[in-house]
Amino acid sequence: MQRRPLVVSTFALSALVAASGVWAQAYPNKPVKLQVPFAPGGTTDIVARVISDAMGKALGQSVVVENKAGGGGVIGANETAKSAPDGYSLGMATVSTVAANPAINPKIPYNALTDFTPIINVAATPNVIAVHPSFPAKDYKGFVAELKKNPGQHSYASSGTGGIGHLQMELYKNLAGVFVTHIPYRGAGPALNDTVAGQVPIIFDNMPSALPFIQANKLVAIAVAAPQRLSQLPQVPTFKEVGLEPVNRMAFYGIYGPKGLPKDVVDKVNAAVRKALEDPSVRKRIEDTGSIIIGNTPEQFAEQMKAEFAVYKQVVDTAKLKLD
Repeated sequence: MQRRPLVVSTFALSALVAASGVWAQAYPNKPVKLQVPFAPGGTTDIVARVISDAMGKALGQSVVVENKAGGGGVIGANETAKSAPDGYSLGMATVSTVAANPAINPKIPYNALTDFTPIINVAATPNVIAVHPSFPAKDYKGFVAELKKNPGQHSYASSGTGGIGHLQMELYKNLAGVFVTHIPYRGAGPALNDTVAGQVPIIFDNMPSALPFIQANKLVAIAVAAPQRLSQLPQVPTFKEVGLEPVNRMAFYGIYGPKGLPKDVVDKVNAAVRKALEDPSVRKRIEDTGSIIIGNTPEQFAEQMKAEFAVYKQVVDTAKLKLD
């Protein structure tokens, strides 16, 4: 009797391989890219580089941080959104890229709520208004008085149009009844450098990148967006204290991938970051910047992203904010 050849369908073969655990063990089998959508030197870049080494050790592959600046984070975020959903191209998720910028810019090339796969929120951090030491005022009361006395004569730097620094400052201006000219940069690093150099007198920045310059007396902190006064800056009031609680929102730094990222990849990256955050040296380096460790689940981070977008969309609609 003639034997019929054994034919195994591609689907059946795939199922056999997956069942054996080979596929599950395959990721990652090459370096993983972690894209920062801003220039080097800003808080997003700092957090990414602090977490990447320990995260790579947990994954068993190197995690390479790459910077892709421009558009207030939009260019880098869009590249992450358009990447193959295989886990080898991940991105740093910030309030600027998933909430502030999408809320104010109708031409964003991605949908912040549907074009990404949330993985984990690494840390949250306060924001701060700081001025160059040459600025006429050195405290909040004097700061407001100076801006009202000379409307339009001062400018402020931000990480880019539509970024959290831009939107928070515009919200502040609206609520405080002051006018300051916006100078957008390709990331917090360049904006901070020019403010420290005195090229721009004011900046609304994240605490981790601004704090070393404040401590070195190269910048003067005016007010912080934080739940309470910071131990590093006990003399500086929160926005809630000065009657502007809507401005009192912290930034976050998470990790996401493009939509359609397989659950096993999401779980593996989430576990690797959590493992990295157990390292005392990693925790210390993040907490020393004034940030708070989060390390939540993909589902919790997804809810945070949705909530933050809703808040900034309401801010934009209520204050009728538009791009410069």
